[in-house]
Amino acid sequence: MMLTDPSQKYRAFPQIDLPNRQWPSQVITAPPRWLSTDLRDGNQALIDPMNAEKKSRFFDLLLKVGVKEIEVGFPSAGATEFDFISGLVKDGRIPDDVMVQVLTQAREDLIATTFESLRGAKKAIVHVYNAVSPAWRRIVFGMERPQIKEIAVHAAKLLRDNAAAQPDTDWHFEYSPETFSTAELDFSLECCEAVMDILMPTPDKPLILNLPATVECATPNIYADQIEWMCRHISKRDSVVISLHPHNDRGTGVAAAELGLMAGADRVEGCLFGNGERTGNCDIVTVALNMYTQGINPALDFSDIDDVIQTVEYCNQLPVHPRHPYAGELVFTAFSGSHQDAIKKGFAAQEARNDLIWDVPYLPIDPKDLGRDYEAVIRVNSQSGKGGVAWVLQQDKGLKLPKRMQADFSRVVQALADSSSRELGAADIWTAFQDHYRIGGEQAYSLIDYHESGVAGDRIFTGKIAYQGGERSISGRGNGLLSSVLAALRDELGVDLDIADYSEHAIGAGTDVNAAAYVECRTPDGRTVFGIGTDSDVATASVKAVLSAANGMVARG
Repeated sequence: MMLTDPSQKYRAFPQIDLPNRQWPSQVITAPPRWLSTDLRDGNQALIDPMNAEKKSRFFDLLLKVGVKEIEVGFPSAGATEFDFISGLVKDGRIPDDVMVQVLTQAREDLIATTFESLRGAKKAIVHVYNAVSPAWRRIVFGMERPQIKEIAVHAAKLLRDNAAAQPDTDWHFEYSPETFSTAELDFSLECCEAVMDILMPTPDKPLILNLPATVECATPNIYADQIEWMCRHISKRDSVVISLHPHNDRGTGVAAAELGLMAGADRVEGCLFGNGERTGNCDIVTVALNMYTQGINPALDFSDIDDVIQTVEYCNQLPVHPRHPYAGELVFTAFSGSHQDAIKKGFAAQEARNDLIWDVPYLPIDPKDLGRDYEAVIRVNSQSGKGGVAWVLQQDKGLKLPKRMQADFSRVVQALADSSSRELGAADIWTAFQDHYRIGGEQAYSLIDYHESGVAGDRIFTGKIAYQGGERSISGRGNGLLSSVLAALRDELGVDLDIADYSEHAIGAGTDVNAAAYVECRTPDGRTVFGIGTDSDVATASVKAVLSAANGMVARG
């Protein structure tokens, strides 16, 4: 059971002594170097690790997205890993502008195997690590600081010597003081400096120092303090690349990465959609698209995010959550009526403006930038309002209902949603629309043909309509087309309506388009009925709209 006083069992993470910290006032203005560790850190966290076919498919996806540094595996872990990595080299599948990275523990035999897996590569990163924090020193290794530091030094010498034995490869090195986020900063610095003394990095050939939040144990501002402290105290800052590897145990891996960049880091390691051990790694999709929404090109391309999702789900055998930032099926979807109304108005305002600046309520990014369409932005259930219903009809059928007609039809949809207790799709809404406004199918009155004559201010409508299973000719006189149609209905069929409002618009754009016409009519007893008509000719559409209203009046008695 949870304790009433958790301080009896858990201790608050200590603050970092960092006077005059600078990161809170910094702004991210450019993308970092990205390192995908999907094929290593992500893969080792899967229930069923990827086989060679899935690893190959994922590798191709990362190239397509634009990742330039890819941790392709742990070659000493087994034959599948070794063969995949060496196969990438032998088959010439690594583009010249991409560096693959491999991970190894700080052991001589494992490091030798690691270098052998990359024999013949043009360039590559070898990443070595050892845990340095007190809990690992005490519980896992039973060692003191000097012994832990010696592990790092010995590993660095092995990197140097193995690289010298394969001089045709452009070798780069990465060192991780593993468990950095829970280690003493001065000891992490001591280990990093000792490794630097061996590998002798330069501005032209920097050493990557990866500072992982192996287990996220503090708020992201603490991690930012740790990163800024290291950036301030490390020697030869221009000869090292500070890399972040935040895990997500507290659910703030993305925030930790962003604050870490503000604190001076140069590189971010993570996985697509945040896969990884326990609660996962930093999600580099979210970090990249967060930058994109701030006007920064992240140098990663998610223009077809659904294709990315499909590949990742296939390779990982893990679903992307429907609410996952930017990627989930429902993240651009509004069900609430007030939200739908704001989004609908936002799109209308966006269309009316002359600039490209995106400013739509509830949507921090244009779904089309990610290859999504607008149909799923608004979906209808019992929580939805008139704006949502109108949006679905506009997206699905190109209809732009007048406001009062929106309110009229939303009541119909609300009753349908309440009775069905489910989401209503576009087909459900269109069926209800046709039924309510008496369009299509067998109706009391439907237009067969008509002719209009006369002069301005004195028009004569002569029409042939389907009526009671047969045809009937009617005619009427008025000061315009609609008034003459109303006169014909009143004089010939006893259907008495007055028009309170009329509107029309083209459906779509171009020269070969249909028109939609809407009428709001009053009956002699004060009731309101609406009608709609569509046709390639706007005049004919308006006649059909009046007949739609007449059918509604007859149907409702």
